[in-house]
Amino acid sequence: MSEVILKSTITCPTCGHQKEEIMPTDACQFFYNCENCKEVLRPEPGDCCVYCSYGSAACPPIQENGKGCC
Repeated sequence: MSEVILKSTITCPTCGHQKEEIMPTDACQFFYNCENCKEVLRPEPGDCCVYCSYGSAACPPIQENGKGCC
């Protein structure tokens, strides 16, 4: 089994701002506030969290077993 990636770069779909974040391993993150344009990001339909929708790496539970974290 490969190592779980805990850092993900979130890209705001509104303004394109990027920021590297450390993902939580014990909970879904349903909301993320873009520090540049203040847009509140929510997961796309079918995704379990904002990291799966807008991050450079899927959330840890998806990486570990392919199942949602919620």
